[in-house]
Amino acid sequence: MTEMVEVVIDSIRVSLMSQQRIVILREVDNERYLPIWIGTPEADSITLALQEVEVSRPLTHDLLKNIFTSLDAQVVRVEVIALRDDTFYGNIVAELNGRTVNIDSRPSDALALAVRTHVPIMVTRSVMDSAGIIPEEDLQEEGEEVLDAPEVGSERLSVFEDFLENLGADLDEEEDGGEEEE
Repeated sequence: MTEMVEVVIDSIRVSLMSQQRIVILREVDNERYLPIWIGTPEADSITLALQEVEVSRPLTHDLLKNIFTSLDAQVVRVEVIALRDDTFYGNIVAELNGRTVNIDSRPSDALALAVRTHVPIMVTRSVMDSAGIIPEEDLQEEGEEVLDAPEVGSERLSVFEDFLENLGADLDEEEDGGEEEE
């Protein structure tokens, strides 16, 4: 069996230049992070579930959870199992009628399901070793801001946090340099 490490969702970031979303996974009991580019709908779905936002009708990942429940299947864990040609591959591990079922999945969909079902998120050690990053301490010590560095200890960050922080800075600059409208 392939060696796996457990991770948690540290944050979801928005690139202000391209509006692309990145989910940042943090290795449990370690300062190593795994950034994975994901689509906007998946990022929004993960964020809604992390923030426990109630929606009037089931979203796609809520539907998936409901299907598992209706079939009397249990999601056991989700996995990021491979990285090939800059593409991550995921897996949903479920139990159905006493047998284990592996379901091929994009990592973003698997993560959105994991947040809803409260199951562990696992990454193969080989993927973590090849794509995981450790923040550079020397840059932080010099007082330089490390862009898109995950905030350790923050459990639930929205995809809009960076946008709102920069929006406030942009508004301050406009107020200082321009005339206010009444």
